[in-house]
Amino acid sequence: MNEFLDQLLHISSLIADNIWWPEVPGLPFVPGVVVLLAITGIYMSFQTGFIQVRRLGLATKFMLRGRNKADMAGRTGDVTPFQALMTALAATVGNGNIAGVATAIASGGPGAPFWMWMTAVFGMATKYAEGMLGLKYRIKTADGTYSGGAMYYLRDGLKKKSLGKFLALWFSIAVILMATMGSGNMAQSNSIALALQSDFKIPFIASGIGLALLVGIVIIGGIKRIAVVAERLVPGMIVLYMGAGLYVILSNFTNIPNILMIVLESALTDEAIVGGFLGHTVKEAIRYGVARGTLSNESGIGSCSIPAAAAKGNGAAAQGVVAMMGTFIDTIIVCSMTTFVILNSNLHPHTTGLTSTELTKSAFAVGLGTDFGGWIVSLSSFLFGYTTLIGWSYYGEQGAKYLWGVKSVMPYRYIFCIFVFMGAVLQGDYLKIVWNFGDIGNALMAIPNLIGLILLGGVVKSVTNDYLKRWDEGKITSPFGD
Repeated sequence: MNEFLDQLLHISSLIADNIWWPEVPGLPFVPGVVVLLAITGIYMSFQTGFIQVRRLGLATKFMLRGRNKADMAGRTGDVTPFQALMTALAATVGNGNIAGVATAIASGGPGAPFWMWMTAVFGMATKYAEGMLGLKYRIKTADGTYSGGAMYYLRDGLKKKSLGKFLALWFSIAVILMATMGSGNMAQSNSIALALQSDFKIPFIASGIGLALLVGIVIIGGIKRIAVVAERLVPGMIVLYMGAGLYVILSNFTNIPNILMIVLESALTDEAIVGGFLGHTVKEAIRYGVARGTLSNESGIGSCSIPAAAAKGNGAAAQGVVAMMGTFIDTIIVCSMTTFVILNSNLHPHTTGLTSTELTKSAFAVGLGTDFGGWIVSLSSFLFGYTTLIGWSYYGEQGAKYLWGVKSVMPYRYIFCIFVFMGAVLQGDYLKIVWNFGDIGNALMAIPNLIGLILLGGVVKSVTNDYLKRWDEGKITSPFGD
């Protein structure tokens, strides 16, 4: 078994290290997923008239209005627009915000968060397009629920049907891989189990069994139960983590300018030592910043289009505007909290050996005190990871539903719970396998989705311009349509 795991670690590391920014001897630059994400984000920003900047206030308004269940009564769909966003955030705000940011800083230097922010700024336009197209091309399935997502707008939206079907098949397989073995599942249960063992000495097997049961109780009820749980848990857990982070930041307010300079210097220049950190190249900062940023906010991988398709109403552009708030909340707000707390702590990975959740936990302990800081991160890790698990279970089952029909949904839910357990017990030297699968799964989802988004850029522009024109002229009474 150890020999197999050693080989799996080697192969997964090789693929994960090269799929984002390939290394080819003799060639100084080979485009990878990093470049494709950047091109798509910039393209979608122009196609939508930089909607992420001009309409951020409107997005906030629509997000809050989407909570009004009375206003949603009688509209087609399974969940409210706010519940769709909370389901997407449940899957998005996970241990990538805790462990992923720390890993990005440890591997790519303190400049990596800058590239996470850049990924988020342009990624908001990408996520808008995903949410909008997800609802526009959704279908009603045999079980009476609505299904949609990248696989549907790839299949039904692209003019070249053979290409659309191929990309949809690719995406469906990738989303199942990501949801089952990647950071949508095993990485989350792994981080939770590690925190519970570290703080409360709970055995990994016990954590695995408990998590599998807690996840199963919710996901067996489908999207409506997942949305209700997400709507209740997600806002509170974000406020808890933000409150702790803000306390540390405001208590060390004078350090903010210095921290920002460290981030910028490391992001844009190759330095031997920056702010006490061992030097990292700009390439490393970009590679890990973009990869971990995408792992955290999921802009470009098409995942948010799946819950967006279940939202009530037929205002595709309005749902896209709500969807892009997920990236803003996840990266611009939550990941920034982790970044400032870690860099303020002066716990440098190369001298302490700390990374992942342990680095974030230690940094919060410096800012809040050993007991309270560790407790906050452990509780946040559990809540972030748990909500991510229930959110990604829905993504995975929709991939299975697309490939094999309604009959595959319930078996998939049980399989998902088995992998929750497996992620919790896989610790030690082979922990990196889990994160490698996350990086690979993200990239495999992103490639077909980004190709599709670029080809559907004209549709995105047309729908967006038409909707915003009618909204500005007062011709739309309800943002989410009839």
